[in-house]
Amino acid sequence: MSVEAMNAPDHASRQLARMRAMVGMYHRLFFSDVRTALLVVVGLLALGWWGIPQMFLIVPFVCLWGATQTAFDASYLIMARHYAEALEGFLNEHGADGVLVGADLESAYLFPLRDRKVVAVPVGGPWSWFSFMTIFVTANGMWASVVGLWAGWATLFELGTAARAAYLVVLGSLIIGSLVTGFWWFVGGAGERRLTAVLEKRFAG
Repeated sequence: MSVEAMNAPDHASRQLARMRAMVGMYHRLFFSDVRTALLVVVGLLALGWWGIPQMFLIVPFVCLWGATQTAFDASYLIMARHYAEALEGFLNEHGADGVLVGADLESAYLFPLRDRKVVAVPVGGPWSWFSFMTIFVTANGMWASVVGLWAGWATLFELGTAARAAYLVVLGSLIIGSLVTGFWWFVGGAGERRLTAVLEKRFAG
């Protein structure tokens, strides 16, 4: 047996600790980004009603930014969970005797890996508080976008035809691009298939 093979469980243990730290970090980043977006949106709405109606028109862009940023956080969370799951399986087969069940707990309590999902919400279940919070935050962002656009509609029309068209085209293009890419990456499973391909090659057998 090579030195590398003899030290493989030690390497895996260190990598598992790193992945667990990443899981925790990206959970914290998710809520940090949510709070930041919330504060900015509330501030823009307050400024709009304070007498600067142009601020209303920025709200949909901030909400879209917050949605894509938190989805990015979730994509890194999913990557870290995949690697942690593979490492736990490897360690369970090399001396841990099945005591590492973090990946199983996360799949049962938060959301499962490899199932079709809208970012972190499995399509067709299982339902969890994590699923509810994801939808709750998303629904509030969508509602804030509608409020901002509605409150700023008159101001948008005052900007002239060219400016109005440019605003709507840019906003619409960003929304459509985000939805199409998100569907391909999350619902279509492109991202997780890439992870599975790498991990199965490294941890097969």
